[in-house]
Amino acid sequence: MTITARALNRATLARQLLLGRERLDAVEAVRRVVALQAQQPASPYLALWNRLSDFDPADLDAAQADFRTVRTTLMRITLHTVHREDYRAFREAMEPTLRASRLGDSRFTASGLDADDARAVLPDLLDFADRPRTNAEFGGWLENRLGGPLDPAAWRMLRQYAPLWHVPTGGPWAFDTRPPYVAAGTRPAPAGPEVASEGLKTLVRRYLEGFGPASVADMARFALVGRARVRAAVQALTDELEQLAGPDGTVLYDTPGAPRPAESTPAPPRLMAMWDSTLLAHDDRSRVVPPPYRKLVTRVNGDVLPTLLVDGYVAGVWRAVDGGIEATAFHPLPGHVWKGLATEAGSLTAFLADRDPGVYRRYDHWWAKHLPAAETRLLP
Repeated sequence: MTITARALNRATLARQLLLGRERLDAVEAVRRVVALQAQQPASPYLALWNRLSDFDPADLDAAQADFRTVRTTLMRITLHTVHREDYRAFREAMEPTLRASRLGDSRFTASGLDADDARAVLPDLLDFADRPRTNAEFGGWLENRLGGPLDPAAWRMLRQYAPLWHVPTGGPWAFDTRPPYVAAGTRPAPAGPEVASEGLKTLVRRYLEGFGPASVADMARFALVGRARVRAAVQALTDELEQLAGPDGTVLYDTPGAPRPAESTPAPPRLMAMWDSTLLAHDDRSRVVPPPYRKLVTRVNGDVLPTLLVDGYVAGVWRAVDGGIEATAFHPLPGHVWKGLATEAGSLTAFLADRDPGVYRRYDHWWAKHLPAAETRLLP
């Protein structure tokens, strides 16, 4: 069976709850979409606002406060919010990547420590983190354990490797830039090839449920895991997965029975969060981001701007300004699309009013750096 590019777009949008807002609680929604990119604390909230009917941000506050959803370093070595029950397998899948990238980083090895030292100290560090601990508290503990202070950069690498969860601190979006940390309540099994392999099989299944159909290259890019490891996991799941041919003949995999709407299915306009996972989940990002726009929305340092989604594809960017939402379209949009975006902007403005009307303001400098505009409007 061959699937078209537009049908791939619709399949992913359906699984990401972007073809129509659904009535789900925040915890179940996080499970359904698999992983919400979370290095900017507001983004998981805006991601769920885009996907759920009558989303109350207090629901996500509560889920994060009691760790039904958890914020931690996972796929692509960056922060994600995931369902608590997904955490262990995801962390086990990511173990080789996290170990190589964090414990092999020169910022860690410059401290004189190596991966063996980290593994030796980790059990006691996690025992110390049986309740929320600040960076200062970890620093004092490590100084006593190591006989001298650990450089902040080395601690950052160790912290991102260790199975630690971020602890909410309050504020408009639950987390600030220096949250406390606590040992993961569902600890990954001790590192080893078999554990990592089983975890990766689970991650592949879950990824396909949320972002499929997809290729080996897509899965590897989503997680930042070597293609050989992904290929082995897919081969082990051969009896569980369907195969399709992509638009260019690439072999794609999928879970049986997963949604694949007709390519003619309407896709409503959306104002997507910064770093929304849908924009970053595939090696071939043209599934959602037209190639001419990729470097416009993904800046040179990796910042992924908040985007306009029109007919299922990125068509521009938006930012919060005094008076509403400034929407910049990269190509001309018809009147009915602007009307739909205005409706979304009115809803978003109301959503932000009690929390953070100037969300993402610190990224406004990108608007002065070559963002071609067919038209810019203040909405609603």
